[in-house]
This record gives sequence, C-alpha cells and structure tokens, in this order.
Amino acid sequence: MRASDEVELKMLYYMKLARELETRIERKLYRQGKIVGGVYVGRGQEAISVGSVIHSRSGDVISPCHRDMGAFLIRGVSPGRILAQYMGRKSGLTRGRDGNMHMGDLKHGLIAFVSHLGDSVPVAVGIALSFKLRRQPNVEFCIFGDGATSTGAFHEGINFASVQQLPIVFICNNNQYAYSTPLRLQMNIKRVAERAAAYGIPAETIDGNDVLAVYETVGRAVERARSGGGPMFIECVTFRMTGHSAHDDARYVPQEAFQEWAKKDPILRLEKALKKKRLINGQGLKELDERIAREVDEAVEWAEAQPYPEPQECLENVYYAPELEGAKTNA
Repeated sequence: MRASDEVELKMLYYMKLARELETRIERKLYRQGKIVGGVYVGRGQEAISVGSVIHSRSGDVISPCHRDMGAFLIRGVSPGRILAQYMGRKSGLTRGRDGNMHMGDLKHGLIAFVSHLGDSVPVAVGIALSFKLRRQPNVEFCIFGDGATSTGAFHEGINFASVQQLPIVFICNNNQYAYSTPLRLQMNIKRVAERAAAYGIPAETIDGNDVLAVYETVGRAVERARSGGGPMFIECVTFRMTGHSAHDDARYVPQEAFQEWAKKDPILRLEKALKKKRLINGQGLKELDERIAREVDEAVEWAEAQPYPEPQECLENVYYAPELEGAKTNA
C-alpha cells in the first residue's frame, strides 16, 4: 500500500506539527515553569505514530504511548487542548487532574496509557475483543516501546490476541532504550519482532524513521486485521533523540549515537523525498513551517488563558454517580 501525494503531504504536516508542539512544550514552557511534572517527547520518532494512525477510521481505537503526539493530532485533538492538558488547565483532556501525556479521549478513540507501559497491552487487546464480539469492522492500534515487551502483561495480552485472532496491530516503537537500559541488556535476540513468533503472529521489522515504510507496512496490517486475518506485530527501529524526559540529560547514551541518528531524521527524509517528487520546494517548506509556528503560537495563547479547575473538582467523577444513585435506589 503506497501513500498518495496528498497523504504524503499530510504526513509531513503532522510530523512537523508534532515536533514543533513538543519543542515548545519541552524547551520553552517547561523551562519557563509553566509546565510542572514529567515531560516526555518523541523527537526523532514522529514517523511511527503518524505513519500508523493516519490509517485509522471512525470507530477505530488507538492506544498510544507517551511519545506519540502525532496520534493525538491525527485523531482530532487540538494543539490548544494538548497544551491546556500540560498546563493543568480545566480545558485539558483530564480537566486539570494531570499535567502530561497521561491523557485520552474516547470521543476521539484515544485510550490513556498506563505508566507501566506494558500494562496498556491487555487493555488494547480487550478493546479488540469487543470489536470481534460486536462484529464491528474496526481495528485497535496498540503502540508501545521495546521495554514494554519485557513485561508479563505484554506477553499475556499478545498471546490472548493471537489465540482469539483479534483485530489489533501491535506497533513496537523500538527506540533502543527502556529509560536508561539499552536493548542489548533487555533481551538476548537481535530483533524485538522475534518475540511474536512464539505466539504465532506474523511480524516485520522496518525502518521506523521512514514514514513511507511505516505507512505501507501498517496499512497492510490494518487491512489484514480489518478483514478478520488477526493481529500482526511491527517493529519500528528508531532512536530517542533526547533523554527519557526533560530532566534527563541522557549521559548514558554515547554521543556518537545522537550524531549518527540525526542524519536519519524522519522529517528531513520525507522532505527530501517530497522535493524529489516535486510535491514541495524550499519556499513551500518555509510557508509550512511558518503556518505551523502560528498554529502553535495561537494554541499557547489559548491554553494560557484557560482557567485552572477549582480544588473541589478533584472529587468529581471519581465514581460514576448515576450508577451509584441507581444502586442506592434498588437497595
């Protein structure tokens, strides 16, 4: 499945928007003290969420990770709401109850991830099971890192998905490090995708910095899942061009690794491909960058103007009140 010219340009926009938004969050707002708590970005990994989630349709569900900003943008969450989320404002996705990427929105088909990232896999598998039981032609996109595949929850989830032949695509964002632990100290195999063979799931390892390769491979997996063919495992090899979080200087990563992977920047690679096809030129890229900068400027202004929640609101929606009232009435 090859991307059309229109889709390729659309992917460039979302990759650039995700990077500019995260750059503003990590390198400006966080350092200005306007964002507190953990800040995690996917710099250098934008091709994975964008090239994958762009295949989603209405009714599909995405279980993103903390480095998948592109997934939120493609599914329709505005930059303003994302910034309000980071700033702990009432207009954020958690209505001020959290201040980073621990967010989801069922209206947009987005499930909030669990901090212990492997634990999100059984949740995603459960969603895929619901699609099968309801005979819905939908697909679950489950995105996680290499470290998540070393947890028990991951193996339980992927095994169940295989046995039940569920409509789910497992997308492994292999950025070489689980926090500070390099891949070679996590597993005694060359490719994370080799783990899928134990569960009878077809798997592929691809260049995660090539958004066109991600688009093509995930597209085939989604078609397979949507037609009843069951799950597939896709390992996207990339690199985390930053520390684990904004407060981590990544001194445990060899500096030459950053230099080498900077040459493989997914945005620069797509720009080069689009220039070669004459779909965009230098002036077009300049105008696109200026447009995105304006969008983020406006989003920051909007988010900063949003109110904080009232203290007593933290007690709201902890329990489902209508259900409890009904239980009391029946009692």
